[in-house]
Amino acid sequence: MKHLLTTKELSREEAELILDVTEQMAEAVTGREVPKLPALRGRTVVNLFFEDSTRTRTSFETAAKRLSADVVNFAAKTSSVNKGESLRDTALTLQAMGADAVVIRHPAAGAPQRLTEWIEGAVLNAGDGTHAHPTQALLDAYTMKKRLGGVEGRTVAIVGDILHSRVARSNIWLLSKLGAHVRLVGPPTLLPKDIDDWPVEIGYDLDASLKGVDAVMMLRVQRERQNAAFFPTANEYARLYGLDERRLALMPDHAIVMHPGPMNRGMEIAAAVADSPRATITEQVTNGVWVRMAVLYLLLTNGESK
Repeated sequence: MKHLLTTKELSREEAELILDVTEQMAEAVTGREVPKLPALRGRTVVNLFFEDSTRTRTSFETAAKRLSADVVNFAAKTSSVNKGESLRDTALTLQAMGADAVVIRHPAAGAPQRLTEWIEGAVLNAGDGTHAHPTQALLDAYTMKKRLGGVEGRTVAIVGDILHSRVARSNIWLLSKLGAHVRLVGPPTLLPKDIDDWPVEIGYDLDASLKGVDAVMMLRVQRERQNAAFFPTANEYARLYGLDERRLALMPDHAIVMHPGPMNRGMEIAAAVADSPRATITEQVTNGVWVRMAVLYLLLTNGESK
């Protein structure tokens, strides 16, 4: 594995290896007085973010530093990188600096793939447009593994703005590859047109779709990616597709509630649900660091030593 661009390209064996190494990372660091490992000492990891992101950038930075890597944060405004040539020039600069890995978030789908053509180091996709966000899907799978005992045979409902969600796309391909049954639930206006080719079941009624689920993943309504009105009002959306306490009671007792964050409390998820013991939202943040440590380690060392 040279790069991590999409979960669709990952084999099941590669995905399971990442999850296994994630477990090892969590065990190796947890409880240490200094929570660091020397695995990437002397390596340089560049965070190249063309979209605002505090959570994901900080998570990657923490992961790299816990592996003793040097971290360079390269923040760029979207307006200055509208042209592919600008991205290429940035890539050549990073190559000249000797970057061993570049973590990239970009508003254009396919930008991480283009980056692999211009630099020799590993490229990790931290989100490209509405296309993919592989480490989010991996940390979600790891969270299910820890809370539910595994992913194989589980039923996962992904609810909300599927159309604009790179998180949904990455989870669909990874979870189905790992043996889960995936349900997509949302208004027809927020479901992609090419959905017939995806390994999923489609539903429009949230109440009915929650019965028998092992996990429900609530997606943030991404107003910044919407160029048209996809639903009448926020209140109407919350009434039809928001997860409140009444709907939580429709789920099996063991079922968990997930959200990639940041949340619109009171819209796609009620505050009482987000703060309930069945919610894994803060665990997902913690697990994200372990997953990103595992991915960086595997890409930069070929799994040789820890």
